[in-house]
Amino acid sequence: MIKRLQFFVSDTLNPYINLAKEKALLDLVDNETIILYLWQNQNTVVIGKNQNALSECRTELLKEENGTLARRLSGGGAVFHDLGNLNFTFICSTENFDVLKNMQVIQKACQKAGIETELSGRNDVLANGKKFSGNAFYNNKGRSYHHGTILINADTYKLGRYLTPPKAKLQAKGVKSVKSRVINLSELSPKLTCESMKGYLLTAFEETFNLKATPFCELDSNKIEELSSLYSSWEFLYGTPLPFNVECNGRLSFGSVDIKIDVKNGIVQSIKFYTDALDSELSKKIESALISKPFTLIDFENSLISVLEKTWAEELLNLLKEQVF
Repeated sequence: MIKRLQFFVSDTLNPYINLAKEKALLDLVDNETIILYLWQNQNTVVIGKNQNALSECRTELLKEENGTLARRLSGGGAVFHDLGNLNFTFICSTENFDVLKNMQVIQKACQKAGIETELSGRNDVLANGKKFSGNAFYNNKGRSYHHGTILINADTYKLGRYLTPPKAKLQAKGVKSVKSRVINLSELSPKLTCESMKGYLLTAFEETFNLKATPFCELDSNKIEELSSLYSSWEFLYGTPLPFNVECNGRLSFGSVDIKIDVKNGIVQSIKFYTDALDSELSKKIESALISKPFTLIDFENSLISVLEKTWAEELLNLLKEQVF
């Protein structure tokens, strides 16, 4: 049961430090508290835990234009952050985790700015039929967080310039570009700023949970430094390159997938499963199930059915049949 509300507003624009603070807050939250964390990054592309950085983002262009690439712990797709975007994170114990109630906070905050919104699909919030907030989720050791973006006055040109969603994803959504399907809330409420939205969110947070929010104490600087160092490392951002001789990709009901497999003497030697699925553990489940298995359809079928729900396993097997076997 939630008995306390706390809030923490980051004072840095560094994505690695901000993501480190998010993880530190997750590790510290107790079973009776929910924390609202508000933060912003400058000129940053943040990819999901299981995405391939090189296929989701124009990494060299981003670097040339003094941008930053970051990877979060949650699943889902790539997003662009600048100072016209406000990020939020709800952090609490898993037993108290309530996504719909968190969404109520976002929608109520928008109402205070005179904007009506609606929930859409697996993780989007829309205004005027266009997306202004994408959300993702993470669970670890009995604690969970729900985080997302709120586009207030973001540079939609850069958003479309740096992100490279798979063609299959764009075709599935029936749109031509990322830019064409998003909206800044300032288009609907011209006086709205990120600072004023912070105030609306804190008020909506208190009203929704019917409690008074207090500031969270300072975080351990040594832990923040350790985590930010990890999150900025090459290995964390890009992963260790793997040799592969089999590739398969497409758009399934749970997200885009890009599978790379190295097969030698009929046995799977290594496998990387990239996806923007919201389940942050999905890639690990599939990779663990298929590694060292014979490279046959029946062996893949038996392995995938053992770790995935039936519909997802069938979709993935059909894709493999079409492109590989």
